Amino acid sequence: MNLLPLPAFTDNYLWMLHDGRQAIVVDPGDSVPVLQALQQLGVQLQAILVTHHHPDHVGGVDVLRNATGAVVYGPAREDIPAPVRPLAHGDTVEVLGLRFEVIDVPGHTAGHIAYFCEAVDAEPVLFCGDTLFSGGCGRLFEGTPAQMLASLDRLAALPGNTRVCCAHEYTLSNLRFARAVEPDNAALIHYTDQCEALRSRHQPTLPSRIALERDINPFLRVRQPAVAQAARNHDVQVNPGDAVAVLAALRQWKNEFR
Repeated sequence: MNLLPLPAFTDNYLWMLHDGRQAIVVDPGDSVPVLQALQQLGVQLQAILVTHHHPDHVGGVDVLRNATGAVVYGPAREDIPAPVRPLAHGDTVEVLGLRFEVIDVPGHTAGHIAYFCEAVDAEPVLFCGDTLFSGGCGRLFEGTPAQMLASLDRLAALPGNTRVCCAHEYTLSNLRFARAVEPDNAALIHYTDQCEALRSRHQPTLPSRIALERDINPFLRVRQPAVAQAARNHDVQVNPGDAVAVLAALRQWKNEFR
């Protein structure tokens, strides 16, 4: 099974899984890169997995469905181009011999979902849309800090070797912020060097790994004393013992960070 990030727009990745004959694509905001990949690889699109309703994630759905007959799956609580098979937490999707578990991860949007498969070529894979990024998390457009914390906690509890397939190449920007929060985090410093080298060669920094994100991502580390204290240093009203308040403060700080 081949896992490919298809670049789109300025910094999106449309993730494709294929076995040399059939394919799945995740969050196709643009149909063109997907159609080009299908033609170049000589594979047939069987399924489209959608995590949330934003245009850069669903803009190519209609064209791809009409061109290929692929079945579309998406969050039950969001407006996804119909016809779509609605999904909620605990549901499963079986396609190309793979079984994806649906995880509710509200925060970025109200009905955002993620897809987790525990064995793609013997290693787990997570398609998390805009909830979890390498070194960061999505903006809270529709959800609350409490919802985002619960969502990130669910994802952080997945196996450490899970490949994290985020939908944007935000890594270097996120790591600059993460180092402002934890300047002495040795794992973070090392990872930043690795990602800068990859980007200098125009290569993706993704997928990441859950174990790595636990070590370097401030939004998964809100209960770490250094991260909580950094949030309080930035906003003296933050209670460092309140993980929701710490996450809210970090997210607001990141929104303003330059």
